[in-house]
Amino acid sequence: MVPFVVLVGLFGILSLLGRLFPSTHLGWLTSLRLGLGGMFLLTASAHWGKRRPDLIAMVPPAFPRRDLLVTATGVFEVLGAIGLMVPTAAPYAAVGLSLMLLAVFPANVHAARQHLSIGGRPVEALAPRTILQVVFLAATVTIFVAGKR
Repeated sequence: MVPFVVLVGLFGILSLLGRLFPSTHLGWLTSLRLGLGGMFLLTASAHWGKRRPDLIAMVPPAFPRRDLLVTATGVFEVLGAIGLMVPTAAPYAAVGLSLMLLAVFPANVHAARQHLSIGGRPVEALAPRTILQVVFLAATVTIFVAGKR
């Protein structure tokens, strides 16, 4: 839920700043790109911190080298976040992040079904986790579609 709050909060603050100070050129698409970038930087930080063991536990046991997969997804999140901040690269970063969101969904399912926790907090049930994934995916797809116009 924290990533959602960060996304919505950054989007709202940046959109408001864009309205108050038009010379900043913070339109809705730029605000969405930067808000999503901030969200992915936040989620990436867990891949190397004290929450890392919890993320590794989220990966279904059928996947080999779960630790390496967590590291790779963290790197993809950082690279994707950086790409979102560069207007010409943003549509391509959004595609990569969309694919990554789809790829990590089995970990979200596993975490919800096994009632795992992240940082001592229980993960959300499958329905709310799925809704959040759909929202994040909708944001990345929106950036791709709007950025290609």
